[in-house]
Amino acid sequence: MTERTISVMVVDDHPMWRDGVARDLSENGFEVAATAPDAPAAIRIARAVRPDVVLMDLNLGGTSGVEATREITAAAPDTRVLVLSASGEHSDVLEAVKAGASGYLVKSASAAELVDAVRRTADGDPVFTAGLAGLVLGEYRRMADVPDGAPEPPRLTDRETDVLRLVAKGLTARQIAERLVLSHRTVENHVQSTLRKLQLHNRVELARYAIEHGLDED
Repeated sequence: MTERTISVMVVDDHPMWRDGVARDLSENGFEVAATAPDAPAAIRIARAVRPDVVLMDLNLGGTSGVEATREITAAAPDTRVLVLSASGEHSDVLEAVKAGASGYLVKSASAAELVDAVRRTADGDPVFTAGLAGLVLGEYRRMADVPDGAPEPPRLTDRETDVLRLVAKGLTARQIAERLVLSHRTVENHVQSTLRKLQLHNRVELARYAIEHGLDED
């Protein structure tokens, strides 16, 4: 059984960079469904095309890539946004994730790292340039104090809890499947079920929830 082709939209205001990234992705088997030079075009096209992954620059002139990410993830929940930015500033990373980005890569990443990151993002895995994942999880730990009187969280099954615990440890869906001796599809079903129960949108938010409830610790 052949794997489905992953559709990608590339958003960047530099034509040569945008075209080069699109070409690299096409040569590696991705369907480049669209490109966009700015945030308004990215939002409009993403709503119409609904690509699997939007590769998003942050510095887009008038409207930032953060705002475009927020709009796209709200309008097309099945589309995942992977930021590809020249900036590695902590504030930029955290703002992008809070806006709904599934991952964050700096532009110094190699072509091979980019290809792998897009594939993993399409699979639903949070992907970050080395060092940035710790930053995001550290911020979630800082925000993890739950106020008194907070409502009791929805009840998860034992297997959903097992999967959630491994998501919090940074394992990919395939690694979780191997660890728990399950199929990749079964792991995805547990993840989607947990997202629905907890009213969350992606694995980054899921990891945050797990950390807030101490599920990332043995």
